[in-house]
Amino acid sequence: MSSVLSAVNRPRLSRPSWLSPKVFRTEVLAGLVVALALIPEAISFSILAGVDPRVGLFASFTMAVTIAICGGRPAMISAATGAIALVVAPLAKEHGLDYLIAAVILGGAIQILLAVLGVAKLMRFIPRSVMVGFVNALAILIFAAQVPHLLGVPWLVYPLVAVALAIMAGLPRLTRAVPAPLVAIVVLTLVTVFASVAVPTVGDEGALPDSLPTLGLPQIPWTISTLTLIAPYALGIALVGLMESLMTAKLVDDITDTPSSKTRESWGQGVANIVTGFFGGMGGCAMIGQTMINVKASGARTRLSTFLAGVFLLVLVVALGDVVAVIPMAALVAVMIIVAVSTFDWHSVAPATLKRMPYGETIVMLATVATTLATHNLAIGVVVGVLTAMVIFARRVAHLVEVTSVLDPDGTTRVYSVHGELFFASSNDLVGQFDYANDPETVVIDMTHAHVWDASSVAALDAITTKYAARGKTVEIIELNKPSAHIHDTLAGQLGVGH
Repeated sequence: MSSVLSAVNRPRLSRPSWLSPKVFRTEVLAGLVVALALIPEAISFSILAGVDPRVGLFASFTMAVTIAICGGRPAMISAATGAIALVVAPLAKEHGLDYLIAAVILGGAIQILLAVLGVAKLMRFIPRSVMVGFVNALAILIFAAQVPHLLGVPWLVYPLVAVALAIMAGLPRLTRAVPAPLVAIVVLTLVTVFASVAVPTVGDEGALPDSLPTLGLPQIPWTISTLTLIAPYALGIALVGLMESLMTAKLVDDITDTPSSKTRESWGQGVANIVTGFFGGMGGCAMIGQTMINVKASGARTRLSTFLAGVFLLVLVVALGDVVAVIPMAALVAVMIIVAVSTFDWHSVAPATLKRMPYGETIVMLATVATTLATHNLAIGVVVGVLTAMVIFARRVAHLVEVTSVLDPDGTTRVYSVHGELFFASSNDLVGQFDYANDPETVVIDMTHAHVWDASSVAALDAITTKYAARGKTVEIIELNKPSAHIHDTLAGQLGVGH
């Protein structure tokens, strides 16, 4: 009897959602579409970094497979990226591939350290306007990256792109059983192959590998001078990779309406870069374009799609390289155009939205977009956007401090009441709101509705008391809340005001 009861009370193991036939099919097909889209991107980023295409392709495989296991955001795609390529390109050009690989491994270690220190918690300080600017800049960069594939090409490329766009726009209205991007790629490939149409193909982008990646260590001197050389590049890899990955993870959270562990994603990125380095890859981070293909265009929601994207990529380029090589670039360009259009937040630039939105929010969004487009670096764009938001916020809050006063009926005491947040921006105007010459002998400053945040505010209060003291008048500051009283009691009279 007891064995029966224990069996009844034993908790059931939850079944992974991807074991459902419908979900499994969606995840498998999504992984295949993403793998196809990763190939030309990885080759292009390898060229940008100044290394062999194999380095980028192997990096995309190891990043995707590792992050599928270690990452904190299911369905997000990580692989070789343009941002990381820009960081490591000077190192690869001047010192070679081995130094690049060493920088990638060290960068991964730094990412793990930053994860332990709680860097993911800094995401809360990124305003929505910066997120909107990040998304819009990304969409523009994705579209701009397709333009070179549409210039100086045979005229047949344009109708092929148009057909692919039509398939991806119309097929979802009929059925979502098969991802529209995959159908577009298959249809255009069959048309160009059987009709012997001469258009640029994936094979024209660079040589595909014909062997599996191998495990090894970079052949470099393990000295302090080497560490000094690669450390700045490693730090760049760590910061740029984490920022893009965490921003992308937050975006996927919003799209799927599901939470994710940003701390796990942070150290997962570090583990993925270390693994990638040991397999001779160029490192990487989350890819917004391929993630949008996976999540929005294909409907993937689990780690299986990310894992299979990496596996399919390796199988396609190693075992089926000849087949992949004949895929027309027009098909992949069309897929990325759809991704760019669907990624852009069109509501943010609608006239009605701009009319209602505070001008400061719009400035932050435009600053993020403009900086990103100018530098081709999403991380720099986000930093500039956050700094712009901080300046605008400080200016806005600086004008929210109000001082009112009443005179006691006997005329011997004036009570000033301060309302608002006192910090370096708002406290500068505080000193000028008191009538030092005409006030009575006793002045009371009531801080019930105020909060003191920094030394600048304490210095302002010291300046006020000093001005009254110079006229033989006394000042009493009352009703400071506990944190304000602590900083005031600690610093009052110690800041050199009046000296």
